Amino acid sequence: MNVPKIDTKLTAKDFATDQDVRWCPGCGDYAILKAVQRTMPELGVPKENMVFISGIGCAARFPYYMDTYGFHTIHGRAPAFATGLKLSNPELDVWVVSGDGDALSIGGNHLLHVLRRNVNLQFLLFNNEIYGLTKGQYSPTSRLGTRSPSTPLGSVDRPTNPCAFALGTGARFVGRSYDVGAKHLPEVLKRAHAHPGTGFVEILQNCIVYNNGVFGQITEKGSADETQLLVTHGEPLIYGKDKNKGIRLNPKTLTLEAVVIGEDGITEDDILVHDQTNPVLATLLAQMEPPNMPVAMGVLYDDPAPTYEVAVTSQVTSAMEKKPNATLNELLHSGHTWTV
Repeated sequence: MNVPKIDTKLTAKDFATDQDVRWCPGCGDYAILKAVQRTMPELGVPKENMVFISGIGCAARFPYYMDTYGFHTIHGRAPAFATGLKLSNPELDVWVVSGDGDALSIGGNHLLHVLRRNVNLQFLLFNNEIYGLTKGQYSPTSRLGTRSPSTPLGSVDRPTNPCAFALGTGARFVGRSYDVGAKHLPEVLKRAHAHPGTGFVEILQNCIVYNNGVFGQITEKGSADETQLLVTHGEPLIYGKDKNKGIRLNPKTLTLEAVVIGEDGITEDDILVHDQTNPVLATLLAQMEPPNMPVAMGVLYDDPAPTYEVAVTSQVTSAMEKKPNATLNELLHSGHTWTV
């Protein structure tokens, strides 16, 4: 992110507003807010250059609680506002905050385009697998069989995988973390910020009222070692409390499988090494889920490419250089015109 640096040392308190935080007690959004506020001072970006943009939903209250510039926009359209803002002032450090319903239902089309265009911003998707603000209807990420006011007999929709969706649309940075990952989440946020282009981060977030414990098996300390795979570029994909489990590629099916090191002749040499520049591996990692596989956490994919606003600005500059003194009337009549 090419933004001006500052010498004054900021703290997390500098990013907290005087607004009462109005989420349900115990909501995972509180932990995410604290993680973001702790991360911002480490980026060295002036607050006046930071902008948080949201759509509609529980997560969309985020800009009220960040002492930066912000926009609370309309349902699903935050990426469009963010794109316009970044084009008008590329020096701004833009963060988009959205929920799984806001981003992947009515906003699915807008999310697709901000990712494929590679606009230089950070997109944080809070995924609680439910519509929390409107009282617990199933969302695009809800699991099969989810009972809700809109699916009383259980959802029959196949859920969307946010990271796989992002990779499929051409995202150049895809990461995943979780709300109570006090150490893990800030590191992923900093990696997304350092990436020149759209930094997409899925954050698993607990909705204590309408979908409580949906990620409990993955995030609770007693089980996390066995259900999380913390990925690091250049390191083998090993997990487990005793670090004796790993992920290897089955050469016959070309799929990933979980194995135990030391059993059936498996050694550490059989375990895949994470390559964050490999989109195929990233997609396979994004699709892993319990009970047969751990959930991949960290930076799944990071492979920079030219950004959208740089290309647009270059195009505008080139056009101005070709006709530096052209008037508006001359430009309007420079192409094919008709007299009616």
